[in-house]
Amino acid sequence: MRILCLADEESKLFWDYFRKDYFEDIDLIISCGDLNSSYLTFIETMTSIPLLYVRGNHDDSYRDKAPEGCVCIEDKIVNINGVKIMGLGGSQRYRAGGRNQYTEKEMLHRYKKLKKKIWFNKGIDILVTHAPAKGFHDGDDLCHTGFEVFNHIIKKYEPKYFLHGHVHMNYGRNFPREDVMGKTRVINAFEKYIIEI
Repeated sequence: MRILCLADEESKLFWDYFRKDYFEDIDLIISCGDLNSSYLTFIETMTSIPLLYVRGNHDDSYRDKAPEGCVCIEDKIVNINGVKIMGLGGSQRYRAGGRNQYTEKEMLHRYKKLKKKIWFNKGIDILVTHAPAKGFHDGDDLCHTGFEVFNHIIKKYEPKYFLHGHVHMNYGRNFPREDVMGKTRVINAFEKYIIEI
């Protein structure tokens, strides 16, 4: 299965200069957040490829206008052709009242509510988040600090992939595109990236 991963910046290739043949080998699209709802709706409408998403810290408008035809996987595990995908969007809480922002304790609680589903599904193949894991692809400021619980999930369940966004590739060389944590490939989905599973 070829999966197109998206996050944080709309690709002109997929919006301004859209061509359907760019997607002819793609089986699934996953958004890791902070993308315009209309952008995701446009891609889903033009391609008819299943599109899953989690919300980023800037996706407040999704509550009023969610991406049409797309599937929100927040706090869920979905099975797509035998591939088990779990979603936990949002970032660290860095301002009072911020939607899609969580403390470490709140994110841990979200994960704990999914533990029975993970057990029932015999693990997960892909973990999809917006924020990175703490100390791995994250930043120094509170907004861009990752979640420790993601480290725990990766260590315990060893998913094949951990997909995240939030830390933009154009921030500098300290934010790699691809890395490895144990048996898990870590992918920064900034703008666009294709994986195979």
